[in-house]
Amino acid sequence: MPVLYNIFIYFYYYYILFASLFNKKARHWVAGRKDLFNRLSSAINPDDKLAWFHCASLGEFEQGRPVIEAFKKKHPEFRIMLTFFSPSGYNIRKNYKIADCVIYLPVDTRRNARKFIELANPTLAVFVKYEFWFNIIGQLHKRKIPVFIISANFRPGQHFFKWYGRWFRKMLKKISLFFVQYTDSKEFLEKIGIDKVIISGDTRFDRVAAIAGKKEDIPFMDKFRKEKMIILAGSTWPKDEDILLEYYRKAEGDLKLIIAPHEVHEERIRQLEAKIKSNFIRCTKMEDNDPGNANILIIDTIGLLSGLYRYAKIAYIGGGFGVGIHNILEAVTFGKPVIFGPNYQKFREARELIQMGGAFSISKMTQFKEIINKLLDDPHAYAESSGICTDYISLHKGATDIILSKLDDFI
Repeated sequence: MPVLYNIFIYFYYYYILFASLFNKKARHWVAGRKDLFNRLSSAINPDDKLAWFHCASLGEFEQGRPVIEAFKKKHPEFRIMLTFFSPSGYNIRKNYKIADCVIYLPVDTRRNARKFIELANPTLAVFVKYEFWFNIIGQLHKRKIPVFIISANFRPGQHFFKWYGRWFRKMLKKISLFFVQYTDSKEFLEKIGIDKVIISGDTRFDRVAAIAGKKEDIPFMDKFRKEKMIILAGSTWPKDEDILLEYYRKAEGDLKLIIAPHEVHEERIRQLEAKIKSNFIRCTKMEDNDPGNANILIIDTIGLLSGLYRYAKIAYIGGGFGVGIHNILEAVTFGKPVIFGPNYQKFREARELIQMGGAFSISKMTQFKEIINKLLDDPHAYAESSGICTDYISLHKGATDIILSKLDDFI
């Protein structure tokens, strides 16, 4: 099995190399790994006390961020190395101030894994949610460097639990400690002989609670909203926008709309503008125009969405007409009832909030209209839904403190 794994890694690398001739994201992936080891040796002294945090992409970074920042605050003597696998994480967080070194993870060949761990020589390694790179984990284990997986989820369909998963299970046993989100993940691991597991919960709750607690104002929002109610649609795709705009064109009353598409490249924004047609403004062009004159605000930049939810009356979360909804907790933490498309089943928080009455799923515009009108016309229904959301966040906070207390046992 190790031979097959290493062959796969080489094939994967050459596939990405070929794809980089045509695909922008693949080009970033390849370019970001050029001269990686020289950059690492310039940034990190192997004699330093180093805590290494690895995130696959931006979503995992936001999940790991509370732990990174709390760890640095508690252990200022440590330097922090942050690695990414995906360009979408690295390109946005390459200047993250808490980290002393932000760099791509090398391709997981035996040679790369050995050289990377030799140069970095971390005191401990923390992988966020998943990313089981077996040569790298093997090198960490060989050098007796503790490895932790935080905010992990396991499902029975994963290869670890299949008849052919013996080798993969063997590699999992090299992890020093798993911090899982829910009881079922712990039970799955225990069935394959892994008992170094703690149910800590999901660090995303700590992250969104911290965002809500900062209460930072976004200056242009007062000029835009002009005391009107706002529906904020975050991480949208074209199907989501079709429903939103159909409702908006027929809506009555003082209502404004904010759309933050999942992709913000120029072509995507122009497509959205063509669909809206009139009375809109881009976030990046507000200095040249009065935002108060527009009824639709397009967020064409990264980093604002999580703070914008505080200004909304109701939030719509995109992705539910595709592979699955995006993060709903950034809206829920502000007590905003959330609406999303039909593909939400693999997200526990969505399922639970629907059952409780803080979230709602729709498959067509008439359902969207019905839910919106009920929430806007019935103050009691709105207050109940909003309270369910804020209580849900409060109930699930605390994963970061549990993780930090256990990491200290290994330092």
